Amino acid sequence: MKQLIRILLVLLLLAGVSGCSTFTYYSQMISGHVSLMLRSEPISHLTAQPDTSPALRQKLERSEQMRSFARGRLALPVGNTYTRFVGLEQPWVVVTLVAVPEFSLEPHHWCYPVVGCQAYRGYFSLERARKEEARFRERGYDTFVGGVTAYSTLGWFNDPLHTGFTNLTEDRMAALMFHELAHRAVYLADDTAFNESFATAVELEGLRLWLEQQGQDNTFAQVLERQALRNRTLALVDTTSRALARLYRQQNSLPPDLMRQHKSRYLEQLARDYASLAEHYQDPGPLGRPPVQPNNAHLALLRQYNQYVPGFRQWLRELDYDFGEFYRQVTELSRQPQARRQARLQALSHRFDEHL
Repeated sequence: MKQLIRILLVLLLLAGVSGCSTFTYYSQMISGHVSLMLRSEPISHLTAQPDTSPALRQKLERSEQMRSFARGRLALPVGNTYTRFVGLEQPWVVVTLVAVPEFSLEPHHWCYPVVGCQAYRGYFSLERARKEEARFRERGYDTFVGGVTAYSTLGWFNDPLHTGFTNLTEDRMAALMFHELAHRAVYLADDTAFNESFATAVELEGLRLWLEQQGQDNTFAQVLERQALRNRTLALVDTTSRALARLYRQQNSLPPDLMRQHKSRYLEQLARDYASLAEHYQDPGPLGRPPVQPNNAHLALLRQYNQYVPGFRQWLRELDYDFGEFYRQVTELSRQPQARRQARLQALSHRFDEHL
């Protein structure tokens, strides 16, 4: 009942928003989430039922242990999140759209009541996402639409567990749970890079501690290998982004066709460098399995999720992994102007060393 009251409050708030498209968008997101909740079942019931598959029962039982760990060791505001389970017909729960102008690295931002502005837009319907993508492409934007394994409603609702989690290996399932729960601890409207970097840092450090508790220290070495591939990919992306930024600053003096030629050359070089890098790793990298065709939207998405991760991880390390104090201090920083937030996180990043 509390969940339904919150849904009604959100709808009433949106009813006063000017613009039919915003109301329509929020309505489809709320209806999509309500559909998940209505189809879900209590995990305690599923684990007790004899017809639940042994593999699913094991994952559900492990999810309960992960929730307890997140609440206790990681001081995350778990509440009743992930106490229910729903099966999905596809590997993603929502799809997300990123749109970036042809000669820019700054993604388009969608702004809404409650959650502020975001550099991406989620849809429960792939068809709706593709229609919106087509509108941006007609305006010359670079776009990316991709499946998202999970999302957070930031504590407004009790998010259910679903097959997007349980189809993962246990370490990836734990990482995803910690990431999404982190959004309930700290969320800053209008700063996607801050939010996602924070959640990724909690995910990584939380997973390391979880695996230590489980006696699976060697598994974290595999996690670090995946992180190394991500970091090396990000280094390639940063190099390409700097070159593109210099190019895009010349758009008022260079003809568009020449701009496109230079842009294509930089992105093709990124694709080649990434393919050479990916040969040395078993798992797919952040850009997927080669061959890839990156564009401004791919670059923007990667930078949003990883820009400040080293800084947040260093911060946790300096607090001796006191997660409650970490959330308190991060919340204080979130109230500072963006320039001050960036300076603080960049200073912390310079001190971070993975192997110290």
